[in-house]
Amino acid sequence: MRQALFTVAENERIADGIYQMTLAGDTSAFSAPGQFVNVKLDGFYLRRPISVCDYDGNTLTLIYKVVGGGTGAMSKLARGASLDLLTGLGNGFDLSKSGDTPLIVGGGVGVPPLYRLCRDLSAQGKKPTVILGFNSEKDLFFLDEFKRIAHGVRVATADGSFGEKGFVTDVMRTVSDYSYFYACGPIPMLKAVCRTAETDGQVSLEERMGCGFGACMGCAVETAEGAKRVCKDGPVFTKEALKWQI
Repeated sequence: MRQALFTVAENERIADGIYQMTLAGDTSAFSAPGQFVNVKLDGFYLRRPISVCDYDGNTLTLIYKVVGGGTGAMSKLARGASLDLLTGLGNGFDLSKSGDTPLIVGGGVGVPPLYRLCRDLSAQGKKPTVILGFNSEKDLFFLDEFKRIAHGVRVATADGSFGEKGFVTDVMRTVSDYSYFYACGPIPMLKAVCRTAETDGQVSLEERMGCGFGACMGCAVETAEGAKRVCKDGPVFTKEALKWQI
């Protein structure tokens, strides 16, 4: 974990209530896709945990949904604004288990951290297939970005306004021969994905957090090995570790 000041380079709306923020600053604390940052906002007591979409040597990309006062304040930040971030938080995805043809499944605001995962897997010569799930076409984002790096991309929308009508699990049932799966999204979706999956895999959990680095125990979840902190021991867990509750 590292505390650092970042400067807002871009902050734009890319879908209904969804914003993409590009920040300039020290990204050296990140070591794996699936990690997150904790953002300090003026006027708010608790930091806001936001998953990392992508990063390079001095640029960080966050994609977030406006769901309350904190993220609403973030959406109004102009270019040049300064943000205090805790970076390199959490344990990310383990790419060593992917096999040659991994399946990546994302739903809604669970999609962003999967972009860096897909990019890293492709850079290793893997052939990831990506399934993206949204409620409607107006919620869709980053489709073209995934198409540029994935072996194949399919989209499911609950109302059928774009791609295939239904849920990500409906599309999963038509995909064969994947070697492993990775998933991020709402808990009900993750439970359904784990029930549908034909292989082992990893899921990234979404939980409310107080501190973001394991001190307060506010984000603890029960696993096969007892209580684990999503912010410190996760947010990524194997399907097997959470099998009893999923």
